[in-house]
Amino acid sequence: MKGLKERVVLVTGAAGGIGRAICNRFVEEGVKLVAADLNDASLCEFVGELRGRGGDVLPLAFDITSYEDVVSAIGKAVDHFGKIDILVNNAGWDIAKPFLDTEPELWDKIIAINLRGPLNLHKAVLPHLIAAGGGKVINIASDAGRVGSSGESVYSACKGGLIAFSKTVARECARDNIRVNVVCPGPTDTALLRSFVGEGEYGQKIYDKLQKAIPLKRLGQPDDIPGMIAFFASSDADFITGQVISVSGGLTMHG
Repeated sequence: MKGLKERVVLVTGAAGGIGRAICNRFVEEGVKLVAADLNDASLCEFVGELRGRGGDVLPLAFDITSYEDVVSAIGKAVDHFGKIDILVNNAGWDIAKPFLDTEPELWDKIIAINLRGPLNLHKAVLPHLIAAGGGKVINIASDAGRVGSSGESVYSACKGGLIAFSKTVARECARDNIRVNVVCPGPTDTALLRSFVGEGEYGQKIYDKLQKAIPLKRLGQPDDIPGMIAFFASSDADFITGQVISVSGGLTMHG
């Protein structure tokens, strides 16, 4: 992609399924990568793989739900690479339950990871992008935030909130040469999805039902997502901001 080589890119949730695919793509594009994740062991193992392929990668293990931890981590990234050019808010988490079967403690955890976490990252990173004269933010939301999804009520609310937040920040920061866009994956074949639908025959039925509902007749794979993210991060998307793109194989509603 045009204009990505030597850019400094921060990706959260780097050690997960989609996060790994995003990081792999950015390393192929020749960026300087800050790979962030809560799971230190998985992160360090993955970063070793990236470095083995020639990637210039800084691993940072921290909790995105803690504003203090986020500010500290961003300081380390800027000290190491001198700047941040692109932020990719990818980290997320959920458990499948009907809303009336959930409790406030679960709401708090889902909101902290899927909404408060990205807010923390924006608050900590945007001043660096503005000081550098501009930059890109790509937020990974979900089709659940666009159309809803049974069993994902609070998660859907968070992702819908992230979409509205992104559009607003895109307006507020356009004058500072900041571009903010959103990628919404549909059902994607990751460990998180497998844990969501469950194991055994029942889980397989849900999995098969999801595949049949998608016009392209397959679930998304992690490698289906990074191309759009790389595009939004590239200079080819310099005149695009406040946009929300679904990567879902044509699926417009699920759940």
